[in-house]
Amino acid sequence: MQLSVTGHHIEITDPLRAYVFNKIEKIERHFDLVSDVHCILKVEKLRHKAEATISVNGGKIYADATEEDMYAAIDGLADKLDRRVRKFKEKLNDHHARDANKRNFG
Repeated sequence: MQLSVTGHHIEITDPLRAYVFNKIEKIERHFDLVSDVHCILKVEKLRHKAEATISVNGGKIYADATEEDMYAAIDGLADKLDRRVRKFKEKLNDHHARDANKRNFG
């Protein structure tokens, strides 16, 4: 998995980069076809925003989260990405199961 973290109006420190990596690594446990992750951390006035795009086999998954604290925004981002990756994985599995049912009954 290739992870790139960039910042807009914020300096990306090593602890911040490690925190993002640990959170994104948990998503890879659910779905091992994650190839590339691009995470952007932004600060706009008093809002901290974390957004990420994950390249998976068959498409891209995008999520963002805005909080008052950057670590809370990263947590929210990881939760959203986790839900969307699981949904994507279920779509792949359901698609194949549906085709198998059509062959058996149709």
